[in-house]
Amino acid sequence: MYQTVKYILLLFIASLTLISCKQKLSNKIKVGFSQAMTTDDWRKQMNSSMKIEASLRSGVDLTIKDANNNIEKQIEDIEGFISNKVDVIIVSPIQSKPLTAVVEKSIKAGIPVLVVDRKIEGESYTAYLGADNIEIGRIAARYIISHSKGSGKIIEITGANGSSPAYERSLGFEQIINENKRFRVNNIIHGNWEGESVKESLKTILLQNPDIEYIFAHNDRMALSAWETAKTVGLEKKIKFIGVDGLNTVNGGIELVKSGVLDGTILYPTGGNEALKLALKMYNKEAIAKNNILNTIVIDKNNAEIIENQMDKVDQQQTVIESQQGAIKVQEREYASQNNLVRLLSFFLVIILSLTIYSIYSTISISRKKKQLERINQTVIDQNNEIQEMAKIAERSNEVKLNFFTGLSHEFKTPITLIMSYVESLIENEKIKGTALIDEVKLIHKNSNRLLRLINQLLDFRKIEEQKFTLRASSTKIYDFTNEVMINFKGEAARRNIDFQLICKNKNLELFIDRELIDKVYFNLLSNAFKFTPDNGKINISIIENQDNTVKIHFKDSGIGIPDDELSNVFNPFFRASNNNKNSSGIGLHLSKEFVLLHQGTIELKSKQGSEFVITLLKGVSHLQPSEIINKAEKLTITTNLITDNLDIESELNETNVISESEKHTLLVLEDNIDLVAFLKAKLSNEYVIYTSDGSDAIEKAIEIIPDIIICDINLVDKDGYEISKELKKDLRSSHIPIIILTAQSNKESVLKGLQSGVDQYLTKPFSLSILKQSISSLLFNREKLRYYYTNNIYRVEPESKFGNQEQSFITKMNDIIKKNVENPKFSVEDLADKLGVSRVQLYRKVKAIIGINISDHINNVKLEKAAELLKLNNMNISEIAYSLGFSSPNYFSTAFKNKFGISPKEYKSSN
Repeated sequence: MYQTVKYILLLFIASLTLISCKQKLSNKIKVGFSQAMTTDDWRKQMNSSMKIEASLRSGVDLTIKDANNNIEKQIEDIEGFISNKVDVIIVSPIQSKPLTAVVEKSIKAGIPVLVVDRKIEGESYTAYLGADNIEIGRIAARYIISHSKGSGKIIEITGANGSSPAYERSLGFEQIINENKRFRVNNIIHGNWEGESVKESLKTILLQNPDIEYIFAHNDRMALSAWETAKTVGLEKKIKFIGVDGLNTVNGGIELVKSGVLDGTILYPTGGNEALKLALKMYNKEAIAKNNILNTIVIDKNNAEIIENQMDKVDQQQTVIESQQGAIKVQEREYASQNNLVRLLSFFLVIILSLTIYSIYSTISISRKKKQLERINQTVIDQNNEIQEMAKIAERSNEVKLNFFTGLSHEFKTPITLIMSYVESLIENEKIKGTALIDEVKLIHKNSNRLLRLINQLLDFRKIEEQKFTLRASSTKIYDFTNEVMINFKGEAARRNIDFQLICKNKNLELFIDRELIDKVYFNLLSNAFKFTPDNGKINISIIENQDNTVKIHFKDSGIGIPDDELSNVFNPFFRASNNNKNSSGIGLHLSKEFVLLHQGTIELKSKQGSEFVITLLKGVSHLQPSEIINKAEKLTITTNLITDNLDIESELNETNVISESEKHTLLVLEDNIDLVAFLKAKLSNEYVIYTSDGSDAIEKAIEIIPDIIICDINLVDKDGYEISKELKKDLRSSHIPIIILTAQSNKESVLKGLQSGVDQYLTKPFSLSILKQSISSLLFNREKLRYYYTNNIYRVEPESKFGNQEQSFITKMNDIIKKNVENPKFSVEDLADKLGVSRVQLYRKVKAIIGINISDHINNVKLEKAAELLKLNNMNISEIAYSLGFSSPNYFSTAFKNKFGISPKEYKSSN
């Protein structure tokens, strides 16, 4: 009863709150703002001024959506505003043309649209607000003309193609420059508003044209990047830089002007508060201009500090306003809370009165029914316990079956599901016999057999469950039968050097058996024996005739065995031992036991130094029904035609070298399925040097070889692919090696776990060979790009926190150690390897893989960099510097120095 009262109170509070919120929201003007991706500082300033303006107007509900420079996302955001029927839409377009249609849709829906900062194509919008980008271009040109004292050569760095500000700024700039014949734009670089987009092309231009006087960039970020590029070629003081934006932030235009990086910047106002004011006028249908232009000025060293102070004051005032608005909102919430509390208390008093009356009545009624309810409650508890127990049993059974079918579906991914009759006809085709193709067709045929056997096992399992099997026993010489089955496994035994023997004293011993069913029993037991027996092991079959009218058939192997606490479960359906990491459906042994029981026999397991299965069969026919006996044995269809259930059968595929060995990258394949390994070697060995491992020595082999790339399965011997990938990525010696996971596990959790282990690519079976090849090529190409970065920035590598990877940390740490010991003539490669905690060979391989040169040359380069610094200081002569850095003679030092810097130490010292 009291729980019911509590729920009533909660519903009442929620209703009051919902009604209050609806009343507030229903009277507000809904304004949607779709923001383009600009700089964080410009975007924050724009959004902040708009939010403050909205907070000053209690009737405005402002929603801001940031498209993050994704035009599809911006169109989706505007579509959302239209669907939600906002009153006004404000749009800052990423690109002009793609947004035209959705803006027209908004106008047709009766929602006015204010376009800010950048225009769209046509005039299908209500109004435009922004700076006059044509005038900004003109102002920049006039400033250059009025301040120029040099060559008059100019480089213009534009914004992204398709952006209206970039087009208009270029148009205005060109108009003024073309009016003055002394000035000309030597080069135009098309950037994308980001600094990195201009560096490479600008550096090439500056090296060819060192007499450039001005660089005009369409924003301050690209202007700063241009200055940094000019600095790398020593022209930062000769060239003057003009930018656009004039933000009052760290590395903003004003700070860059004050610090002398930029000669000037054109103020590009955000206009956030003006945009919201104009949007409200549009909503109220007041008369407004179609184009509303924000004022702009040039900021240079003469007025930068004044404008900075003014902007600081504006920021302070905005902070005060935000603080006051926050205080007002707190008071509004307190008022609303107190008002709701009064209503709640009134309602609560009514409830208390009602409860008092009801409690008196309930006390009398409860006392009468208490004993009756206790009896009913106990009955319900007992029944509930039984139901829960039954539910748990059903859940476990269902879970086991689901796991079985899931595992079986994974097994179906590896075999190639081709129609066997067509494959067999291909094998017999004279045109492909004796060619390399025949091996691949046989591989398809083998996997088709494997799939057929798996399906047959599933059908057998269903028959066993439904008790539909009828025994068809005939007199059989058990020695000949056993030997006939063993023939199919002898090739595997010979290839793996396994001692495979049959021991039988009475070769004429006859038993009544169903040859087809016992053949399946043999196959399952021998398949397991070959799966879990290592190379050079032993597998024996012993047939022993006993005095008690029984025959025992022993299958003994020297494999991994089965844990003692799991021996009683091995014949249960769907069971897999804890030490079994092979693909398995889990029904083979269960079927084997059922087939032996049909013969009124038994099967048992012993596990000591391997596994030993013992089948006990009765002699004679007295234990069989007449309907279970046939007079003549039918011809046996051997199910072990090809040993395909995860056994290691090699496929001899021809390999043709196309690329010379010295030019090939090395590839390590970690896979325990020999068929798949053979396939990968056949398809990839023309382009790569292939190494393989079944996973038992994966870490050791990777560290020994240091391959260029690794392909790894998940289910492997000893460790799974996730553990191997994680260890290799953590190890400094192998962290740079790209890893591709190639597995049948395609669920979301497996993919996520793989990526968390540090793998670079996750591919699932069945896979496309072309996609695998492209993935390998792409990863190697990315590794080459990283090597190019380290090679060209080897002495300016940022700390590891910049990128957060082990290569970054390794290079940084190595350079620090070399620099600390650069003046120590006894410092050697061995000393460096010792301080880094790796061997000399591993250090050589690691450095060669990352930067493409050997470690000795790298140390020598660092010494030469130090020598250049000492020459600039001019405190030591050339001989002193040479000997202090461990060079054998001044002449050798001079030769090495000239090879690196292009001039002799003497010339370098004089020039500095």
